[in-house]
Amino acid sequence: MSDMIIPRIDAAALLAGDTAAKEAALVAAGGVGFMTVYNTPISEGRAKDVISAYQAFFDLPAADKAQFDMAKTGSNRGWGAPGSEQVDPDANPDYKQVFDCGLELPEGDPLTQLSCYAPNLWPDVPEGFAALLRDYYAQATGFALDLLCAIAEATGEDGAYFRPLFDRPMALLRGNYYPERPEWAGENDFGIATHTDYGCLTLLATDGSPGLEVRKRGGGWIPVSAQPGEFVINFGEMLEMWTNGRIKATPHRVIGPDHARISVPLFFNPNHDANVAPIGSGDVINAREHLDKRYAETYVHLNKA
Repeated sequence: MSDMIIPRIDAAALLAGDTAAKEAALVAAGGVGFMTVYNTPISEGRAKDVISAYQAFFDLPAADKAQFDMAKTGSNRGWGAPGSEQVDPDANPDYKQVFDCGLELPEGDPLTQLSCYAPNLWPDVPEGFAALLRDYYAQATGFALDLLCAIAEATGEDGAYFRPLFDRPMALLRGNYYPERPEWAGENDFGIATHTDYGCLTLLATDGSPGLEVRKRGGGWIPVSAQPGEFVINFGEMLEMWTNGRIKATPHRVIGPDHARISVPLFFNPNHDANVAPIGSGDVINAREHLDKRYAETYVHLNKA
């Protein structure tokens, strides 16, 4: 079965329109909903630097991290403590920690009043944390847009249709810290429980260690990992809807390995006012409203109302 294999694709070849790479992307996007890419514009060294920076932040004492606790805000910027997310209502809140940042708009821009463009919360320690993540964010969002358009082309969509809808992306960069699976963890406890991503494309850097599992169409799970400098790519509910199901959002999870693990997803989403209804349907579905609804269901501090 095609959904048993997660294709590994040369990113440069795909962006250049190589036929074999496009065929592999079509299989991945329309089948298992996951792929890995190598030969990317983001170096192994850069990915390792970003992972190390997140590790240094997560190693800080809880009292230091609490100064940047997103639970004190009405948005998803800053540190999320263990239990701050519940992606599956039938499971317990996830025991991972996170640190989230997003697009930085000019001071005074009225769009900063929207939660999806809220100001970032930057710690002073580790040194250079904000500068490194800002730079990586710019590089990763540029690569993600090129990938999204190339994958859309491979599935029969018009890649050029998407490009202008991502010039103010509601893209969220996250560091995930998965501790060693706790001794108390039961069958309803996960690093992150089974879920599909909410937006368009996820560009995931990892430290190379296992932990992520993808649900097969016929049931069961496939492990997937990538070394620093390579990326796991998957697709969210918004893109599946937007492309009339040509591109699939696939459930995945992290039960929690027997060792600590860091992953760095970029959740790449369009401008807040993009219409993400099925292309050609004549309907209107606002991108921000779709994401806000899903975030409110997931972030514990946003769903207490």
